[in-house]
Amino acid sequence: MYDCERRAQDITMTQALNTFLLLFLALIAGMMMPTQAALNNRLAGFVEAPILSALISFAVGTVALLVYILATGVPMHNLLQARSAPSVLWMGGVLGAFFVTCTIFLVPRISVAMTFSLIIAGQMLITLFIDHFGFMGAPEKAISHFRVFGAALIVFGVVLIRKFYVLPRSARSLPVRWAVSV
Repeated sequence: MYDCERRAQDITMTQALNTFLLLFLALIAGMMMPTQAALNNRLAGFVEAPILSALISFAVGTVALLVYILATGVPMHNLLQARSAPSVLWMGGVLGAFFVTCTIFLVPRISVAMTFSLIIAGQMLITLFIDHFGFMGAPEKAISHFRVFGAALIVFGVVLIRKFYVLPRSARSLPVRWAVSV
């Protein structure tokens, strides 16, 4: 009997550790988004166009993914199966390009904090609907008062950040060509 209880405790501890690691990974991934935006914004200063910086970012990311695939032995023949996927699923790349380009364009104009507080607010609002309706096969999770309240708190955080926001000096003198290159 003791062995069964011990084994159950070990499984519970392993599940808790796995959950913790997944949450930590999500937190780290979230930290990378504004870091990527700041790096891409800096690169845009060198190439003098946000769209070129986004292209370089995606090219470097593609090479990094290819190296990872080759190093870990992910079967490349599975790529051919993508041909049978509905065309709407290919829009993920377009949405990614839009997101990266927008962050490069917005960061020098409204700051990293304001850009990402609005991005997070937008993400929380759309995720409520994606979860509620099970959009594109996502697991369904009904909208509840608590989830709406949580999203409202995030929007309130955006309002607080905006209230105490001061336009960065660098944004006051951005070249006009940046405004039309996106």
